[in-house]
Amino acid sequence: MTTVYLDKLNDRQREAVEHGVGLADGAIGGPLLIIAGAGSGKTNTLAHRVAHLIVNGADPRRILLMTFSRRAASEMTRRVQRICRQVLGDNAAIMTDALAWAGTFHGIGARLLRMYAEQIGLGVDFTIHDREDSADLMNIVRHQLGFSKTENRFPTKSTCIAIYSRVVNSETSIGEVLKASYPWAVEWERELKELFAGYVEAKQTQNVMDYDDLLLYWAQMVSDPDLADDVGGRFDYVLVDEYQDTNRLQAAILMSLKPGGRGLTVVGDDAQSIYSFRAATIRNILDFPNEFSPKPADVITLDRNYRSTQPILAAANGVIGLARERYTKNLWTDRASEQRPMLVTVKDETDQAAYIVEQVLANREVGVPLKQQAVLFRSSNHSSALEIELTRRNVPFVKYGGLKFLDAAHVKDLLAVLRFAQNPRDRVAGFRVLQLLPGVGPQTAGRILDTIAADPEPLQSLAEIPPPPKSGEDWPTFITLVSALRKAEAGWPAEIGTVRMWYEPHLDRIHEDADTRKADLLQLEQIASGYPSRERFLTELTLDPPDATSDQAGVPLLDEDYLILSTIHSAKGQEWRSVFMLNVIDGCIPSDLGTGTTAELEEERRLLYVGMTRARDSLALITPQRFYTYGQNSQGDRYVSASKSRFIPATLLQFFETTSWPKVSAAAGERSTRNVRIDVGARMRSMWQ
Repeated sequence: MTTVYLDKLNDRQREAVEHGVGLADGAIGGPLLIIAGAGSGKTNTLAHRVAHLIVNGADPRRILLMTFSRRAASEMTRRVQRICRQVLGDNAAIMTDALAWAGTFHGIGARLLRMYAEQIGLGVDFTIHDREDSADLMNIVRHQLGFSKTENRFPTKSTCIAIYSRVVNSETSIGEVLKASYPWAVEWERELKELFAGYVEAKQTQNVMDYDDLLLYWAQMVSDPDLADDVGGRFDYVLVDEYQDTNRLQAAILMSLKPGGRGLTVVGDDAQSIYSFRAATIRNILDFPNEFSPKPADVITLDRNYRSTQPILAAANGVIGLARERYTKNLWTDRASEQRPMLVTVKDETDQAAYIVEQVLANREVGVPLKQQAVLFRSSNHSSALEIELTRRNVPFVKYGGLKFLDAAHVKDLLAVLRFAQNPRDRVAGFRVLQLLPGVGPQTAGRILDTIAADPEPLQSLAEIPPPPKSGEDWPTFITLVSALRKAEAGWPAEIGTVRMWYEPHLDRIHEDADTRKADLLQLEQIASGYPSRERFLTELTLDPPDATSDQAGVPLLDEDYLILSTIHSAKGQEWRSVFMLNVIDGCIPSDLGTGTTAELEEERRLLYVGMTRARDSLALITPQRFYTYGQNSQGDRYVSASKSRFIPATLLQFFETTSWPKVSAAAGERSTRNVRIDVGARMRSMWQ
């Protein structure tokens, strides 16, 4: 069969795509680790590998492809279809449509848990809480146990859920997590254990799961050898993208599915491992080859970069080359350039903002759109001075971060109705829904939920409850709605339209900007039409929500071009022609909070590397000589002196063009733009003479 579809791959990419394919007697190749450097065509390589497997006879129904977002999985599937169409023609659609097991770890976990629900003691109609819902349930238990009224400060609900999540995902004891990340809460270890036990019991009673449960239950399920064989036996090939971002629980799942490594491929870059705050561990990718015996996994390195110029790569290679432990690779490219990255010294954050705006507008004048330029920073608050300057200069910008679509109150309201109908024991959903009705407050909602929780048929019990005072005709209408949804009378996706029409009068009563919010609900209804069932819709939307709502700050509606502001974490996977990095100084990169251990310091180095490798044509690192601190020390908010980041020692200065801004006058030894002196007082006096 022709392999012309592989001709555009470079030698390393092709080696990765063909590894273990076409062996005698249809044998499945051993474990493979693809170390894919920044801009090296990782996604293209992985898509070609999946397509190559299918073209060579692999059953797409027995291929498991896991990414870190549903959008990435969809894009990967589209690429696979496009490649297969070159070889298989009209048969490609039939083959690739069967690539049904492409999704996120959490999404795949949810599907498998429903399939095996009876065997592992789960109710098949379980609902899934997002992070906010989980925190709300944690708070209910926290209050029931009396921890909300302690004499000393007890951790908030958000902190409690964060501690719980770190313990689960890192497979670390609560004591170790508290000492490492929450030292001020160490005194509450015993109470937190009691709280977490109560939280788990509440979830099981209500038949709900949180994000972490989807991995935890999956890992527990495949810890049983028989179930592990059954689940792992469903797939001949397992491929995982962004392996450097996995946590210990995800690695344990993979090793249980494919303990011998046959058919297992993981792709990632240790130099871009920057999510330890989500319990991701670089050890997974560093230790992967030696997880298998007697022969370790094969390792193929993709080091040809298709994004940046060679001077940018030389500087980035220099920064990451000082890392203590890594897979050795030096990115290279055919994109030659005389322009080295800039290392710009400015007086303070005000000058930093002025310099960036000047350069951004200058770039725009020579044909680089604002959207092809980005300003990156370690922490969101680092861009405050720049945002003020951009606003003053009328330069439109978008700052990445903020609320997700599902965090908007009106969207959560509508989804809560669907979740409550799906699982009437979901107390968080029920609590939210009941309070949408007039005359129903927290106490009344709590009493209603207590009543129906004790009944084997909660919806029947709900229908028999006397209508709350002041609820009027809204109560019987609500009972009719929930009953119809439970019976799926309207069918999917029509039922979401039914809920929207029921909810809109309440939306008008609750929110002043109801018309704007209605647009979001119509968008949600349109999204729902792309899902085969209510269960799939609720599961996948909760696990991978859209980015933003129509009524929150975002893309300027009146501007077709706008500058990108982003944290480095949010910028991972993106690229721009011109990149500016703020505050490349000790205290910011690395952060003061990221220098406690060697592991933390090394991750800060990788953050700088990730930011630098986002740039295609030009890169500028800005180093203010002083910056403002916000209450980080006993002296309160104040300006402090700054020094260039320790990640750019003198030995690396050869890779940069060093300069200062504004330019210094060689003759006067002062800033050329500020050497004019005037007597303003004399001028003012002369006005009245």
